[in-house]
Amino acid sequence: MAQEAFEEVVETFEFLDDWEDRYRHVIDMGKAMDPLDDALKVPATKVDGCASQVWLHPKIEQGILTFDGESDAMIVRGLIAVLKALYSGLPVAEIGKVDAVAELGRLGLNEHLSAQRSNGVRAMVERLRQVAAAAA
Repeated sequence: MAQEAFEEVVETFEFLDDWEDRYRHVIDMGKAMDPLDDALKVPATKVDGCASQVWLHPKIEQGILTFDGESDAMIVRGLIAVLKALYSGLPVAEIGKVDAVAELGRLGLNEHLSAQRSNGVRAMVERLRQVAAAAA
């Protein structure tokens, strides 16, 4: 069910044996994202439940979800990039069917994120699900 882009992330993580290398890769993924326009950093796009500042700007065109995001924390920005690989480009009807916990577990993220970061990821996933459900 996972997107091809996410499968590429999984393959890269399988190649990187050391968790610190994986952590750096997540941060590099975040650095590679285009910054979110400051005009989009508004209360409506802010994700509550994250320890850091997080904004997600979802777009739905012809029933397909894409989104951009930003965070003031490097690792969280990378986690947004991981979620983009997992969700961006999926039909809105498929978003709720993605088992984000299981998919992210394939990366070993469950064991290596703090409770606050894990809660933040869940909040971002929930926001994407809500947007998709409203558009479905």
